Amino acid sequence: MKFSSSISDPFGTNITFVILAAIFVISCQRGNRTQLSGDVIKNPVVLNADTKTRKVRLLPYWVPSSQFAGYYVGIEKGIFKKHGIDLEIIPYDSQVSPDSLLRERKIDFAPLWLVNAIEIREKGVDIVNIAQFSTRSSLMLISKKSSGINKIEDINGKKAGIWLGFEMQPKALFKKSKLDVKIIPIGSTNSLFLLGGVDVTNANWFDEYHSLINNGLNEDEMNKFFFADYGLNFLEDGIYCLRNRITEDPDLCRDFMEATLESWNYAFNNQNEAIDIVVKYAEAQKQPVNRSHQKWMLSAYKTLYIPAATTSINTFLSEKDYDAIQNILMESRLVGKGTPYDSFYKPFSKLIKK
Repeated sequence: MKFSSSISDPFGTNITFVILAAIFVISCQRGNRTQLSGDVIKNPVVLNADTKTRKVRLLPYWVPSSQFAGYYVGIEKGIFKKHGIDLEIIPYDSQVSPDSLLRERKIDFAPLWLVNAIEIREKGVDIVNIAQFSTRSSLMLISKKSSGINKIEDINGKKAGIWLGFEMQPKALFKKSKLDVKIIPIGSTNSLFLLGGVDVTNANWFDEYHSLINNGLNEDEMNKFFFADYGLNFLEDGIYCLRNRITEDPDLCRDFMEATLESWNYAFNNQNEAIDIVVKYAEAQKQPVNRSHQKWMLSAYKTLYIPAATTSINTFLSEKDYDAIQNILMESRLVGKGTPYDSFYKPFSKLIKK
């Protein structure tokens, strides 16, 4: 049986969707990981013998879903090939960290949240941001109103389900708000929250929030605490590579980014086709997937990548946003001395072609 529901988008749009009432669990599962193959070559950027197409490897930070639609669409529609790139998407594996693969040059590019990229720089991996797609944070904490957690202070002394590897932003919020919260690492599903195993759970507006509704919670049964509302507007998706990649091969970086932008624009303008492609990749990796949820996700992602009152995908990382985020992490003692903006951000548009 189908029913329609309209959710008010906090980013300024109304998104109406049709979802299935009898959906089992439709969140983008993060538990069943595909193991990284052991034949990863040392330096994946090579020229094929018969063409000038360059082999490039990209590591998403999650399993196949619409949040990476641009890359899958770009491969299927031949957009990367048109720009001279043979793109391979390395399957996400929770046991393999992007910083180690970047350091060892086993991948060339990685979409990362800004907070995770700052953490990787803190570990000594010399990565740079060449494009900042996300313009605002979509991250929130969610509580059930029945739990009595109606304001941020009510989380004190409670248990929070936080994704493994994404703890820095919640830790910064808890420290800033002087809250004593027990962090429970979670993986792919919302089950622990739905069953009452944790009092609050983290969620993205474009993903888990919609999944919770599909799993039977009504909007008016949940409280939403957006991190941005508490001074933690931590930007999300940016494109990163090693600094020596932009010095050794600026042409590759520019070509990759131009292909990526064209691919994302195609996905946003042809959403049904893009979802077909995403479903194909998810099923190939044996990931549970639901078209209604993927449609919601892709529509929400467009609002994150294309700011209000603009018509093109953002690629600019502002110094103000970067410094604000890094300063919060430093004040919370989650990072040390930090990295200057001019050293961290190297926009692809300013790379000089050889």
